[in-house]
Amino acid sequence: MLDRYRKKVDWFLEPIARKTGIGANTLTYISLIFAFFASISFYFSYEYHYLLFLASFMVLMNGFFDALDGKVARLKNEASPKGDFIDHSIDRFADALIVGGLAASPWCTPVVGIAAVAAMLLTSYMGTQAQAVGYGREYGGLLGRADRLVILVFAPLLQYFFSAHGIKIFDWSFMQWVMVYFAVVGIATAVQRFFAVLRWFGKR
Repeated sequence: MLDRYRKKVDWFLEPIARKTGIGANTLTYISLIFAFFASISFYFSYEYHYLLFLASFMVLMNGFFDALDGKVARLKNEASPKGDFIDHSIDRFADALIVGGLAASPWCTPVVGIAAVAAMLLTSYMGTQAQAVGYGREYGGLLGRADRLVILVFAPLLQYFFSAHGIKIFDWSFMQWVMVYFAVVGIATAVQRFFAVLRWFGKR
């Protein structure tokens, strides 16, 4: 849902994009570095809860650089099919690292973790496949990448609070419920995108 509001942050990103001397593709690769450290932080945060703060920050920086690279590409005329391919490919690697690190951690059970990762990949696939068939990049649905990143910025902070007070929800950690949400709503989003493209085909 939040992907539709990307232009709302132009007032913040444009001045930075105009001043930076770093190329768009380089910014994309930098975003992947933050995703890697977010993954590591999530994985070890069950044992070392203070890493939840680091995970939150790393996810925030991944989202920032991912937003900045596109803005730099457009403002500096660096936009190209190659750059678009790199951007979307790195986003998928980043998603797999971030959610995968959480899925592999003791915060959630393997079944829930696998379901969340699968739903995330299906959602992303529907978006890019829509573009491949001529519909255009599909960002719609209940749970896009921007939504996931915002949730993963704030969820670790809540988990730290819950852990500090020994709070669980029906004997599950808060992060486990976040992954359940990613699994269920992610599948729903993939289905939404699937039928949106089918409706488009029907109107042609």
